[in-house]
Order: sequence, then C-alpha cells, then structure tokens
Amino acid sequence: MSVPPASKLAIKTNYRPIEHYGLIGDMHTVALVSKGGAIDWCCFPRFDSPSVFARLLDAKKGGHFQIKLRTDTMTTKQFYWPETNVLVTRFLSADGVGEVRDFMPVAGRAYDRHQRQIIRTARAVRGTVTFRVECEPRFDYARADHETELFRKGACFQTEKSALNLAAAVDLDRTQNGVEANVTLSEGESTTFVLRDIDPGDRCVRTLSPEEADQAFRDTAQYWRDWLSQSTYTGRWRETVHRSALTLKMLTYEPTGAIVAAPTCSLPEDIGGVRNWDYRYTWIRDAAFTLYAFLRIGFTKEARDFIDFLSQVYTEDAAGEGPLQVMYGIDGRTDLTEETLDHLEGYRGSAPVRIGNGAYDQLQLDIYGELIDAIYLHDKYGVPVSYETWQSVRSCVNWVCDNWDRADEGVWEVRGGQQQFVYSKLMCWVAVDRGIRLARKRSLPADEAQWRQCRNDIYEAIMERGWNEERGAFTQQFDGHALDASSLMMPMVRFISPGDERLLRTLDATLQSPDDGGLVSNGLVYRYNTDETEDGLPGEEGTFNICTFWLVEALTRASAADPSRLEDARLVFEQMLGYANHLGLYGEETGTHGEALGNFPQAFTHLALISTAYNLDRTLDGR
Repeated sequence: MSVPPASKLAIKTNYRPIEHYGLIGDMHTVALVSKGGAIDWCCFPRFDSPSVFARLLDAKKGGHFQIKLRTDTMTTKQFYWPETNVLVTRFLSADGVGEVRDFMPVAGRAYDRHQRQIIRTARAVRGTVTFRVECEPRFDYARADHETELFRKGACFQTEKSALNLAAAVDLDRTQNGVEANVTLSEGESTTFVLRDIDPGDRCVRTLSPEEADQAFRDTAQYWRDWLSQSTYTGRWRETVHRSALTLKMLTYEPTGAIVAAPTCSLPEDIGGVRNWDYRYTWIRDAAFTLYAFLRIGFTKEARDFIDFLSQVYTEDAAGEGPLQVMYGIDGRTDLTEETLDHLEGYRGSAPVRIGNGAYDQLQLDIYGELIDAIYLHDKYGVPVSYETWQSVRSCVNWVCDNWDRADEGVWEVRGGQQQFVYSKLMCWVAVDRGIRLARKRSLPADEAQWRQCRNDIYEAIMERGWNEERGAFTQQFDGHALDASSLMMPMVRFISPGDERLLRTLDATLQSPDDGGLVSNGLVYRYNTDETEDGLPGEEGTFNICTFWLVEALTRASAADPSRLEDARLVFEQMLGYANHLGLYGEETGTHGEALGNFPQAFTHLALISTAYNLDRTLDGR
C-alpha cells in the first residue's frame, strides 16, 4: 500500500484542513465553523438541502460567513462550552482577546421550530479589538444568483426559491456577493448576528439585544446539558464518549429520528482523488450500531425514534433489488440519484463534487443482518417487537434465505462489480440467526426448520470458502486471498468465539503491516488492501477510523483466551483517541500524516467509539 509523498500535503492552499472545523446544529441541519471563525459549510433548512455556504468545496465560489479579528498576527483556540454543542472560537492578539460564540438555538424564546437560525455573538474579552465580518452566501451549491438588500439593521439575500436574512446591530456594507463590516468593541462589549432561513419575499429582520442573545445562549446550553444528563456512562473515557453522544444527537433529524452518516458531501478520501461521496443520508447498516451505542449509555428515546424511522422505511417499496435499499433520505425518500457539480473545483481540487449517492440502489446483502440485529437489540433492551414489525422481519428473513448466496457490492459499496463478499454472508447469517432467536423468545410464528437449515448452510460456506488456510485468515471474498477489516466483526455478532483459533489467526494476520499483507499501520487499520482488491476506483485512501475501533473490540474480546491482548486493546484505543481533532471529532478516515479525510464528522466512527469504550471498560473492570 503506497504512501502519498509529504509534498502532496504541503502544497499551498486556500482550504483549511478538514480537522480544523467544529460543528453546531439544531437537529435539522448543521454548520461547520473553522478555527478562523468561518462557516464554510451549511445547508438550509435540512441536512440534505442545497448548500448556502460551501467554501469547503470551492474556496472562491462556495460562499462563507466569517467573523474574526482584523489582524494578521493572532492565535486561535476553539472549544465547546462544557457539556453542550455551543462552540467558542477565541482569538488572541497583541491588542486584546476576542471570541465568537456560535450555536443554533433548540430551546427557549429565541427558538422557532419552523425556522433555522444561526446565532453568532462577537465579544471583546480583553482590550479593544476590531472584528472583520463577511457574509457571502451562494445558494444552491453556488448555482443560483441572489440579490442583496440592505436594511438599517441587517440584510436580506434572495433567490426565486430561497432566502436568508442577516440581523445585525451594526452597519453593513455591500460586497459583490454579500455584505461586510468592521466592528470595534471595547472590553466587555458584544454584538450579535442572527442568520435566519426565511421564505422568499419575507423581509422581516429582527435583531437580538445583548440580553436576548445571552438568554438564547443560556437556553441552548441548558437544553444540551439536560439531554446529556440522561447518560448512564461513567467509565474511564467519559468526556470523549459524551462528546461523541452530543455529536450523534446533532446528526439526528428530529422530525423522523433518522441519523445522517455525515453532514457533508464530497470531502475526499484521497486528496486530489475521485473518492468523493455524499453522506447526508441514512444507511441501514448503521442501524445495529446506532441502537447498541445509544442503548448502552442510556439514550432510549433516540434508539426508539431511530427504530420507528426504520419501521417506516422497510415497509415501503425499495428502489433496489431486494425489499430494502442501502440508504434512504432523512425523510424516508428512496430516490437519491447521483449527480456531479462540475462548476465546483472540490476540496483542494478533489473533483468531481458529487451530490446524491449512486450506491442507493446497489445490492448489499449485509444490510439485512444489521437491520434485524437492531430490531433484536431493541426487543431485548427496549420494547418487545410488535406483530407488524415481526411480519416485516419474517418477510426479510425469508428473502435472505432465498438470496444469501448471490454476489453483491458489499459493505464498502465497491464500484468494480458484484462479488461473493464474506462480510455479506456473515450478516446474512446474523439476519437468520436473530430471526430464529426472536421467534423463540417471543413464541412467534416462523418456518424455523427452513431458517435453521439456511443458517447452517451459511455457516458452513463461510468456514469452507471464507477461510484461507495458506493466508491463515478469513478473507474478503469466497475463495479469495485479500484481507478485509470487516472480518473483525465476527466475534461481535457472535458468529465465532473470540478465542477460536481461526479468529485469533485472523487477528494476527490483520495486525501485520500493509507491506506484509496486513491492514495495520502504526495502530491504525485500513479497511482492505487496495493493492489486492479491485474496487473499481483509482487512487489510495486513508485508514478507516471505524475499522480501528473494530480492531480494539476484537482484541478486547480475544483477551478472554489471551489476557495479554487486553493491554494491546487499550493501547490501540487510547492511541486512536489522539487522532480526534481539537474538539474530539472524527472524520471517516485518518491520512498518513494524521490528517482527517472523508466526510466530517462521521457518525459511524462516533458510534463505534461509544461501543468500544463501553465494552473495553467492562472488560478492564472484570465484568
């Protein structure tokens, strides 16, 4: 597996590193705020709406909303207000200290359930400082022109279909694509900017007084603290787990309970490459991980809401080849047609920029195991399965029994053609196994004899064709040779004992460096070896963060047979914590120089972190 040269990462660029961003949100949409005080990504009014700020994908055309000190010599710090999703960006200069508080209200008098708002308060903490304010929206992924209209206390930006207003207590000047201002504040003074999503033609601009802005801040902070107080996690990594939980809550679409895989699109897995995808949708494969993570730390309502969302989508007709499709829109829609935005250059020249996701109608057999495992977990730890849900489960299991031996695109959504992926077979086994367990536990009607035979057939096929004796490991495909990190899931889904010789040998093979045929580089895990796997795409990629957490889980469980592996698990886990950004957020991948790659932040990664921390804690405590 080749390593990109350092010069590839050292080029001069107008783009900030992906890991330099924080996240604010209101469970309808989010905004990414850089260490420099710039909102460089935001879609209004929903996660999957067209962007209004997208400088993250085109530094010149994308649009931004920046508030920072007007000086070239300063340092910045960024942090979350404790136990909240209120973000503070602090600027330290020779003239003094200024800060910007960013949040999207979710409670209190400033909160309108039908209107998305971003509240940005600039404040002089020490000395006298001057803030530079620039607000230049570019609607519809910078495809729609807009008109700017100035008012005494703000501005409106209008297109035929969309509009924003910016309320401000300072005078604004017009620029080519928006407005700007210079604001000088003395110690203790502050001024607030409120950006609202409005209906076209609406010109109402309402500012917030300093007292109202402070109350909105307090109401929002209290909401997040009250929500987090439900957590039952008290383990070793409490702050890290709670940050992941708060992030996942922000990535939840409140009206339906769906969770987006990530709030961004087309952030590259390889700088300058073509592995750029839209993740602003809900993947069925996240189901079991979501339920497990939320239930384990006490968030039963979020687990129930997500199950309700899944219950709705799997009773509808899918757009793919089976009764389910891989992913859905956050409102349950099935058509996620992929298109490219050729007018945008992409993050650091990583084209094409894609919206929609062409993998939505792929055949991925693993999703049935993940869905039915989620229902099984919810039945076990939440609410017993209903008759209607059981009817859907029974239908899915019967379909799996008839189709498990088909080739598919697999968990990684390869675009190089369908193959006989071992992980797909593993999760088909899970689907049938959990169906049998549910039927027995609740005395539900099912063709158990047929299901047991199918489960046995899948088990034998994996053991015979998924195992490569020469390699000493389970492989990515039947009768294959390449390794795949998804094999680490085998003990987690109870397919194989964590102390089984084959599992231990697979672990040892995985732990080898990529040059020796393994998947681990300095404690971080690649999902598969791109030199051995034909996935239909050119270029390289970074290590997959979720795969590193899977390795920790596998080592933790294997410690029952070999206690020395427990210390290895803790070492890899705590090393992985060091790859989070300054706010505790993770992208999809980590590059060879420790940089974040892929869409950001990644829900799957934070779900795996919670699960891994919980199980590692239990094992270290001897439970």
